[in-house]
Amino acid sequence: MKQICVVGVGYVGLVTAACFADLGNRVIALDVDEKRVENLKKGIMPIYEPGLDELVKRNVNAGRITFTTSYKEALTGSEYAFIAVGTPSGQQGEADLQYVEAAARSIAQNMSAPLVIINKSTVPIGTGDWVADIVKNAQPKALEFAVVSCPEFLREGSAIADFTSPHRTIIGSLDREAANKVAHLHLPLRAPIVITDLRTAEMIKYASNAFLATKISFMNELADLCERVGADVKEVAAGMGYDARIGRHFLDAGLGWGGSCFPKDVEALAFMAKEKGLNPRILNGVMDVNYERRKSAVTSVEKMLGGLKGKTVGLLGLAFKPNTDDMRDAPAIDIAEALIEAGAKVKAYDPVAMEVARPILPQIELVDSPYKVAENSDALIVVTEWNEFKQLDLEKVKSLLNSPVLYDGRNIYEPSRVKAMGFTYQAVGR
Repeated sequence: MKQICVVGVGYVGLVTAACFADLGNRVIALDVDEKRVENLKKGIMPIYEPGLDELVKRNVNAGRITFTTSYKEALTGSEYAFIAVGTPSGQQGEADLQYVEAAARSIAQNMSAPLVIINKSTVPIGTGDWVADIVKNAQPKALEFAVVSCPEFLREGSAIADFTSPHRTIIGSLDREAANKVAHLHLPLRAPIVITDLRTAEMIKYASNAFLATKISFMNELADLCERVGADVKEVAAGMGYDARIGRHFLDAGLGWGGSCFPKDVEALAFMAKEKGLNPRILNGVMDVNYERRKSAVTSVEKMLGGLKGKTVGLLGLAFKPNTDDMRDAPAIDIAEALIEAGAKVKAYDPVAMEVARPILPQIELVDSPYKVAENSDALIVVTEWNEFKQLDLEKVKSLLNSPVLYDGRNIYEPSRVKAMGFTYQAVGR
């Protein structure tokens, strides 16, 4: 049984800790947030992720995972230390590494034996070398260590499945022995393992996220053209997706991407390019197209209603995607704020994200069902493609609305059917 320390029990850290524990390792998960650690000890999760609650509780009961705020406790006996802290966007779009620096410094000051330090956080190219310098200079007593990059590829809503059945594991290090040790940790996952140098591993993470974001923005730009020429972007995506060189994933047009990864990672990659004297034209375009989707939705609803002043608009969904309560850079935020600025009142419902949304959007009315969103509203916008919304009784929805206006921002309904029911309906690119 290996002993692993995981620094940070946010989204990536908690999933990583729980999954490694479930593989039979002894895991000590550390966070400097005392309240978060105390809640975890009581079985209260800091995030919503399907299956995570049960996974954590099962491994706590089995004695394979514990939680602490003490670096000394977490590192004593540990062979590996994963850094899985946040790297939010800075003022110019750069990745803010203050939490990575604090973790590296604390590890250096509290380690008592040789250690493999693994960057799990998404970090700019060159961070691994920087972390190694921090640890070397902050150690009270010189101890052997190696720094490895092992970026995460977890999708919110399916993170446990992504960890346990990954497409690949990327490992980067200048120390081949350390890289092999980290590879051995991942062998039970039975996935391809790519071992490379630190900087290449760090770039693979950014390049992967930026490319997926590019596919989405490309389809959203294509959706506008489809609307003008009378084509159906859903059928276009299906036809393209059969080509193995393209693939079907991430070809859905809609309100664009949000969350904790794509926005900051594309922005950070563009920042790195500018810092090196390059002009990241494609990356800038990917971001521009994405944020235009939110404005476009509000503009469309305004046209459908003949103005927004004094109208009530209902939002179906708040989280940036289904099966999560994550509101970071969610399209719902920009849409709600734009509607309010135009003089509209906003109501909303989300199956799991409303408590997270409440302090972010205090000016909107949160109700406890999609039908209450529809009641006395002048229009509805589908913002998040929760399965619950796909099965709504649309006749009932229509009867509750002041006017049967529906903007389908996620293309979850069949246009001909909804229009035949008497809705003034608009989808994206259809």
